[in-house]
Amino acid sequence: MALTQVSSNKCAGGFQKVFEHDSTELKCKMKFAVYLPPKAESDKCPVMYWLSGLTCTEQNFITKAGSQQAAAEHGIIIVAPDTSPRGCSIEGEDDSWDFGTGAGFYVDATQEPWKTNYRMYSYVTEELPKLINSNFPTDPDRMSVCGHSMGGHGALICALKNPGKYKAVSAFSPICNPMQCPWGQKAFSGYLGSDKSTWEAYDATVLAASYSGPQLDVLIDQGRDDQFLSASQLLPDNLIAACSEKKIPVVFRLQPGYDHSYFFIYSFMNDHIKHHAKYLSA
Repeated sequence: MALTQVSSNKCAGGFQKVFEHDSTELKCKMKFAVYLPPKAESDKCPVMYWLSGLTCTEQNFITKAGSQQAAAEHGIIIVAPDTSPRGCSIEGEDDSWDFGTGAGFYVDATQEPWKTNYRMYSYVTEELPKLINSNFPTDPDRMSVCGHSMGGHGALICALKNPGKYKAVSAFSPICNPMQCPWGQKAFSGYLGSDKSTWEAYDATVLAASYSGPQLDVLIDQGRDDQFLSASQLLPDNLIAACSEKKIPVVFRLQPGYDHSYFFIYSFMNDHIKHHAKYLSA
């Protein structure tokens, strides 16, 4: 699978790059960002996957989160894919900001007209890691996942659905119980259909309640002044209850004064990379 380099910028001693490729899962051209720390010039490095939120592309994280310095210090490659297929000419794909383009919700759609292209779950868990491992100096056994909002939901379900695959997971203001919130209900109805039993496979709170795998240490940061927290879109309490029931260790930090933005992510990014580094170190 051929990669085309779109951009390359020296950053924190390493390189922040963006590549484009033809995706077999999504049947369209996709871009992803990859940060290669200085260590990658001479050694294999673990990989942290970052999953972004609604409306984002691969650009938001690499220009706003300030992740490169800590990734350079800990010798971690960071991969940030886009949030949905692009330019698939599906009727309605650009009609709303929280469904379709920029809003793939990290599920494999089963409904027309979405099911051919909207397979972000398989893309981020299967196709993308294979592509990264065959083109960059990675240690394929050491990967982790992290994300924000819709991407926080993505990170949590990737880790919970694949016990042992990801060495660590963390999230910023994740959509924790999508079956119970307006964003999730809209996305799941459209992509997965009206049978709500099929939604459970992509709901972190439901998945946590039935998790049986190696211990997963979860770190979640949530801004207390997040408008989507007060609008009941995120529902972290439901996930925390499910995790404590299953004795899944969660560090949940409610950060006073912070909102839902990348200013919040930037403020605590180093803590998250440190959390990942702890579990990714050989």
